Amino acid sequence: MTVIDKPAGMTSHDVVNQLRRHFGEKRIGHAGTLDPGATGVLVVAVGNATRLMRFLSGADKTYVGEVVLGTSTTTLDDGGEVTATFDMSGVTAAQAQRVAARHLTGDIEQIPPMVSALKVDGRRLHELAREGIEIERAARPVRVDRFEVEATDDPGVLRIGVDCTTGTYIRTLADDLGHLLGGAAHLRNLRRTRVGRFTLDQAQAMAESTLLPIESAVAHLPAVTVDVPTAELITHGRLLPVWSGDGPWAVFDESGELLAVYEAFRQDQAKPVVVMNGA
Repeated sequence: MTVIDKPAGMTSHDVVNQLRRHFGEKRIGHAGTLDPGATGVLVVAVGNATRLMRFLSGADKTYVGEVVLGTSTTTLDDGGEVTATFDMSGVTAAQAQRVAARHLTGDIEQIPPMVSALKVDGRRLHELAREGIEIERAARPVRVDRFEVEATDDPGVLRIGVDCTTGTYIRTLADDLGHLLGGAAHLRNLRRTRVGRFTLDQAQAMAESTLLPIESAVAHLPAVTVDVPTAELITHGRLLPVWSGDGPWAVFDESGELLAVYEAFRQDQAKPVVVMNGA
């Protein structure tokens, strides 16, 4: 697997296609789509690591960006057409911070934007949006653990920092913040700085990207080391006695090789969900 610093102007699928050529590997997938205009951390699984993607896709994320007050757009960011303008010259960063903390932090519900990659009846919303189609979308629960708002040199622009669960739309947070402040707002310069334990410090340009050990994909899971007889059982996908904690568990042999990922099955048993080199 590898961690990419995605440039603006590329879709996450564009990144995958370029990395297929870079690594000479067809089996590549990413954890957590970034919009074309956004930049930052994109975690990409390569080869056998794609089997571990499920343990990365639900990771919490961190973003920074800017909220432009006074203007709403069709896409909720600076890539869309302006739909309305408001005089919000009296709004301060302190006011915006209070609103964000009170209404847009914690467990909240969001309506996915029409420009998102969410699928409805087999079609991605952004595909429908390009055809001029807008459909009803159900609100979805998300959690925002941190929503910080700071002033910038431009009184009409606020800098934001957000820690949130997967599935949170930052452009929707910006739009909601504008409405709650009595006007409108849109997002610009979105940058993802963290996906789970992976940060910008580890991110590389695509042309220079190298592979991390496959164990990196499950380094956040409780690790279990087993002896040789148990390792043999694991290669055949056998149930094992449950370990301490709730799981899932990353299971290694005595040499440190990742054998499998197990999860709780019954009260006293664990079952394999991925066996790396099974029979």
